[in-house]
Amino acid sequence: MELAQVRLLVVDFRGCYRFYRDVLGLTPQFDAEDGPYAKFSPDGGSAGIALQERRHMAQVLAELTDEPTGHRSLVVLRVDDIDRYCDEITARGAELAHGPAPMTDRMRVAHVKDPEGNLVELQEWLVLRE
Repeated sequence: MELAQVRLLVVDFRGCYRFYRDVLGLTPQFDAEDGPYAKFSPDGGSAGIALQERRHMAQVLAELTDEPTGHRSLVVLRVDDIDRYCDEITARGAELAHGPAPMTDRMRVAHVKDPEGNLVELQEWLVLRE
C-alpha cells in the first residue's frame, strides 16, 4: 500500500488553490484554479496534497454537508530550514498560527492555516531517527 495523496474538501477552492501554489510554493500537477480538483506535489515527495470542492464530494457522499465544522485535517510538510521557509511564506501572505518552535528534542514546527482553516504543520527534523 502506498499513500497517493491527502485530499482536503474545501469550500473556497480558488483561495485554497492559490494558498498552496502561491504561498506555500507547491507545484500543481496541472492548471486547475477553478476546480473542482487539483493535486500538488511537494519537492522530493511521492505523495501529494489534493484539493476537491466540498460540494462536489457532497454530491457523491450524501452524509457530507457543504460546510465543515471544526478542524478536520492536518497536512504535514517537512522542510530543511523552517526559519527560512517561514520567512518566505509570511512574505507571500501566510500568517503563522504557531512557531517556529521546538516540538520535541528531534524537531521544530510551525503551523499555518489555509483559507479554509485547515491546519498545515511545517516540520524541520533536527535529529533523524535511527
